[in-house]
Amino acid sequence: MKGLIAKKVGMTQVFDANGNLTPVTVIQVEPNTVVATKSTETNGYNAVVLGVEDVKESRVNKAYKGQFPENIAPKRHLKEFRDFEKEVAIGDQVGLELFEKTSFLDVTATSKGKGFQGVMKRWGFHGGRASHGSKFHREAGGTGNCTTPGHCLKNVKMPGHMGFERVTVQNLKIVKIDPELKVIMVRGAVPGVKNATLIIKSAVKK
Repeated sequence: MKGLIAKKVGMTQVFDANGNLTPVTVIQVEPNTVVATKSTETNGYNAVVLGVEDVKESRVNKAYKGQFPENIAPKRHLKEFRDFEKEVAIGDQVGLELFEKTSFLDVTATSKGKGFQGVMKRWGFHGGRASHGSKFHREAGGTGNCTTPGHCLKNVKMPGHMGFERVTVQNLKIVKIDPELKVIMVRGAVPGVKNATLIIKSAVKK
């Protein structure tokens, strides 16, 4: 497993040698600092903890600060990656070079929040007729049974909070890696708003 903490810049488009247009998402990858390592002998599994974006020590409490060695400043974002392929030590920095020989990525982030939505937008219900007098346009319709069991069953599709969920998009093809700009361009869209924090990993389904 190879993974890094990154940031979503936005979407654009690129052209290949044949003139074909490809929509891409630009992902900025600043060097990730190895904050801690875990081994089978000590913790029961192998893992690496990466961190990005320095934070002033006055902005963190002692419990959070205690996770970092003395020579490493507290980081705003931390993520543990199990079974990390590359051999690293505490204090090392890992960047785009990790994905030089990788073709596909899995990207995890928190999706855009859309607030409270009805069943048509949330679940794709067709709704009723738009004609005058039908009195059934965007409602959910019946949601329960009669006397038996006398209540609504679980998992019925109803209006409610939409979005702002942990989402993973798999098998996004890497179109271009630019070491100077520290960005990766992947084909298609990734979840989250602009400047959202992403977790990028080598694809599981190769």
